[in-house]
Amino acid sequence: MTAMRGFPRRLLIGTAAVLTILSLAHLRPWERIGNAATAELDVGYLPVTCHLTCPVTDFATRTTTTSTRFQSERFPDFPTVAEALKARKIDATFILAPLAMSLVEQGVPIKIVYLGHRDGSTVIVAKDSPAKSIRDLAGKKFARPSKYSNQYLVITKLMEDAGMRPDEINFVDMPPPEMPSALATGAIDAYFVGEPFAAKAEMAGTGRVLYYAKDIWPHFISCVLVVRQELIDEHPAIVRDLVRGIAESGEWAERNRMAAAKVAAEYYKQDRKLLEFVLTQPPDRVSYRGLTPTDYDMKQIMHYAIKAGILRKEIDLGKLMDLRFIPEHIEPAAITVTQQ
Repeated sequence: MTAMRGFPRRLLIGTAAVLTILSLAHLRPWERIGNAATAELDVGYLPVTCHLTCPVTDFATRTTTTSTRFQSERFPDFPTVAEALKARKIDATFILAPLAMSLVEQGVPIKIVYLGHRDGSTVIVAKDSPAKSIRDLAGKKFARPSKYSNQYLVITKLMEDAGMRPDEINFVDMPPPEMPSALATGAIDAYFVGEPFAAKAEMAGTGRVLYYAKDIWPHFISCVLVVRQELIDEHPAIVRDLVRGIAESGEWAERNRMAAAKVAAEYYKQDRKLLEFVLTQPPDRVSYRGLTPTDYDMKQIMHYAIKAGILRKEIDLGKLMDLRFIPEHIEPAAITVTQQ
């Protein structure tokens, strides 16, 4: 699937916020609608609030006049995204931070250019579980999105702080949408995942919160926005417009959480009340501000990725990040949503 028709000098509005993975960014020949040249960028995502900015961006460009159109493309899991990125079936995507680092270590030509969110992940245990801390999950079956997820690194840190060995918990990899039902049937005892799949069990009465990521690792990062180096080299203006759109989407979502839930619900095919719950209970459960990655953020993630055996050694930050495209001033995207 191709992804771009021409390319814009400037993207006037854009959008971004958590439940998303951005994908496909290949150029098509020039095409005109009326007198305006347009660019079209397919954006892949997973239906999690970490990637919310992807469908919000899509919605904004469908309902306002702009020189670039974003098209959201849904992915089922992170391994599929990683393979698509390696094969250059996509040129830009939100992806798990440690997985992005592992791909860079493997020689895949990508750069982290922005974040998708802060916080927004939750450790859930069964409603009737007696567990009060991570130590109480020793010997239990614990689902994670992937070995390469930052959720796994947070649990690694939590276990280390509690004096536990890595093998004291039975970790299993599981696609996020499957986790709530697995907990309800007793197939797993706990899971740590990006929203709304933690809140889904909470609202259904089958699970309860053991930890919020923000309380274990303040300003937690799960996913980063990466783009292939070819896109940076050949079309830096597109990358700049993309990052600006995500930044403005995030600011809009922060100010319009109920409206953002409505937009995302249509793309995710999820219950709007579930997304409203995630974005308001509590209000700081997930944040779409402060999305510039710092050296400290990346070094902290690399430290635990090495401990977990995901990386062999630290990656030079110049080979990992390119932050030139982040706007100096971020205004909310101009999105109007009719609440019904």
